[in-house]
Amino acid sequence: MRNIQFFSTDTDDGVVSVVAKTGPGEHRRVAQISVGNAPRGGVKFTADGRGFVCNTSQNTISEIDAVALDEVRRIEVGHGPRGQGLLPGDKYLLVSNSGSDTVSVVDLELNVEVHQIPTGRDPRHMGINKAGTIAYICVWGDGYISKLDISALADGNPQGVVELAQIPVDREAHPYSLGIDPGGRRVFVANTQASYVTVIDVATDETHRVYVGSTGGRGVAFSPDGAYALVTVENSSTIAVIDVETLRVTRQIPTGSGPRGLVVDQGDETVYVTNFARAGMMSAGHPDFAPNSLTMVDLTSAPLDRDEGVFTYEEVTVGYGPCSVVMFDLDTLDEDDRARRLNRADAQA
Repeated sequence: MRNIQFFSTDTDDGVVSVVAKTGPGEHRRVAQISVGNAPRGGVKFTADGRGFVCNTSQNTISEIDAVALDEVRRIEVGHGPRGQGLLPGDKYLLVSNSGSDTVSVVDLELNVEVHQIPTGRDPRHMGINKAGTIAYICVWGDGYISKLDISALADGNPQGVVELAQIPVDREAHPYSLGIDPGGRRVFVANTQASYVTVIDVATDETHRVYVGSTGGRGVAFSPDGAYALVTVENSSTIAVIDVETLRVTRQIPTGSGPRGLVVDQGDETVYVTNFARAGMMSAGHPDFAPNSLTMVDLTSAPLDRDEGVFTYEEVTVGYGPCSVVMFDLDTLDEDDRARRLNRADAQA
């Protein structure tokens, strides 16, 4: 039996809801971890289960324990933290500060911010390549992607991080989040105020536009085979499916009301989506899900390459204002370490 848990960042409640997955179609909410005010963005987990989430209204990030399901500490960063990127090796965490117009470098061994890098106005979510050498930051307020050379962090030199380029999207498009395709060749950018997704060629920094039918782009994930980008479009309550090779929208998957964050469980090809809308406003053809819920779409129940068939859904209620969701597999942790952390949590209860 797989030991999978999903962590929903619930902005309005100031909590991270934890949903356990015990089998196909078997989900239940097992905990709500209190963090700071207005948590935003997906929890970033190290290999040993240290999770980090931004507290936008408190200028901190909370560390949570994936096993004990509690808050461990808070680390001060810049003003209005919203997005994060974890470097390979789990020593450094990047945090975008939307109020300070900077990116913080947090040393996870010292548990302290060690540097801030200036950016444009209102940086949001980000992505880091697999090599840990390049970070792409959505600069929401100025309409571009900041491309940072972060290779100096491998040598323990935060001051050596430099901006390589400002890749234009559009000032009015407001790039919000992005995902780097599994092959590492293209970056897909979700724009909140444009009806298109911006696609960046990693080798040349050239951009392309893929129109998705509505404004409100929020989250980006990829199908298990890497062939399709999945982009939540909040204003149409859909997931736009984009062929990574042809950059063609192959279909729209209806979701619950106001989808934002999403993550794909590659083990059973299910996509998990947070329904952020505070009231249900569904039109015909959409599943009748409650607001403030986590919905699951079985990607094997209908084809992704054409608009044919009906997808199979499930639902579980989380906290108010769920904006992001991530997955963590507890079976990747050492059993003795898991037992020790559970005992610590019981002793503190």
